Amino acid sequence: MCDHCVTESVRQRMLSRRDIFRAAPALAAAPAFAAAIGLAAPAALAQGATTVEDMTHTYDADFPTYFGKPGYKATPVYTYAEHKFNLSLIEVNEHTGTHVDAPLHFSADGQSVDAIPLQHLIAPLCVVDIRARAATDADAQVTPDDIKAWIAANGPIPARACVAMLSGWGAHVATEKFRNADAAGVMHFPGFHAEAAQMLIDETAAVGMAVDTLSLDHGPSADFATHYAWLPTNRYGIECLANLDRLPASGATLVVGAPKHRGGSGGPARIFALV
Repeated sequence: MCDHCVTESVRQRMLSRRDIFRAAPALAAAPAFAAAIGLAAPAALAQGATTVEDMTHTYDADFPTYFGKPGYKATPVYTYAEHKFNLSLIEVNEHTGTHVDAPLHFSADGQSVDAIPLQHLIAPLCVVDIRARAATDADAQVTPDDIKAWIAANGPIPARACVAMLSGWGAHVATEKFRNADAAGVMHFPGFHAEAAQMLIDETAAVGMAVDTLSLDHGPSADFATHYAWLPTNRYGIECLANLDRLPASGATLVVGAPKHRGGSGGPARIFALV
């Protein structure tokens, strides 16, 4: 083959690759990426996802927090008007906004957020829908029966899955109902029952648990039984997940952009789903 032919062949290949990356960078590279980090590509990646859903709430100083105090503060240090660039000093509670609970959050020696295995952060997503029950009972919980019903309808929970509760509470994130505190200060919102967490630990290879509320435990919990059952097994949690109602019960792949500050008990994360 002549030099010109070789050059033209290479050029055409590069143009073709460039078009692919322009059109869908994450989707085109997903199977190869999964293989490169030692993953058996989840279904949505192997079959070729066509939709990306943002699962992350935008947070600021007004975003509701578990303790009711602002979890975020941004102080301008440099401004474009004065310095021709913008830079702020950010103070943030690790458990503010859509965020990850690392195993260390509720254990003495569990994985910190920077130590969560990368392959656990790309997870088949199982969405357990309890909206009908939560609509009439703010203290509703995902139970073992809910997990069994999901399995009966969708098949076994995949290895390294993230199991998420869809309670509909994400719709309340800008209102007082997201915390839903009563006169005594006790909050009322849905969560996972500790028995459901234990079932997932004993009977599945799930590595993540997610909720669209402020806590893995339901609001009135005084003992954090679900946190203490789940996190010390080096499984992680996600709280305040957004837009779960846009996803199917099974078949989506969750990509968790967990923070990587050393020794962290968790932190705000940019999370999206491939469908």
